[in-house]
Amino acid sequence: MKKLVQLSAGQGPAECKYVVAQVLKKMLNDASQNNIDAKILRKESGPENGTIASLLVLFSGTEVSKFLSTWLGTIQWIGKSTYGKSQQRNNWFIGIFAMDQLEEREVSDADIAYQAMRSSGAGGQHVNKVSSAVRATHVPTGISVVSMDSRSQHQNKKLAKERLLEKMQAHQLEVVKKRFEVHCQKTKNVTRGKPIRVFIGSDFKKAVKKNELKTTRQKTKNELKKGDYEN
Repeated sequence: MKKLVQLSAGQGPAECKYVVAQVLKKMLNDASQNNIDAKILRKESGPENGTIASLLVLFSGTEVSKFLSTWLGTIQWIGKSTYGKSQQRNNWFIGIFAMDQLEEREVSDADIAYQAMRSSGAGGQHVNKVSSAVRATHVPTGISVVSMDSRSQHQNKKLAKERLLEKMQAHQLEVVKKRFEVHCQKTKNVTRGKPIRVFIGSDFKKAVKKNELKTTRQKTKNELKKGDYEN
């Protein structure tokens, strides 16, 4: 199973973009520990070095849904700003959103039409007389490629299929990226309150005791009790 997920600072300041970068590290580490593959498809950097405004991640694995159930939603970080010394705010929020289900198009040989054609360019009499080049077309989408690398029509047919599959994957990725841009516009406002995860301080320790969250929000990093949190 594959799932597309967006991490976004919304319209938040540099601190929120810093949180996105830090939470991404935690999320990728958690995914690795749960045998979930993660691939970053697109990233929009923030204004400060090492910050991320928004990014798109593709998660793959048999337990993806279970894994994401503990991450999707609002993420809160309680900590002092490193960018504004006069900044009194201690609570920062980002959002982790699931995008539409990724459509995986399986390519069947029956959907590919092959057409023999004469090669163009240098090659002498062989090129002019033998239709060794091959055009492969995916009929449902109309995507096509041509292979004329070899004098063997059989070899060109094989190469054409490989290139067609690569081109279709690239096309699908572009569709995903465009969908991501549209989704970014819809997720500019990150919901505050009822965070699914809370991180404390620069080392991003997670708050375990949910019933103490209200009190925790009012504390500064130096006031937090070490025994109340775990990595």
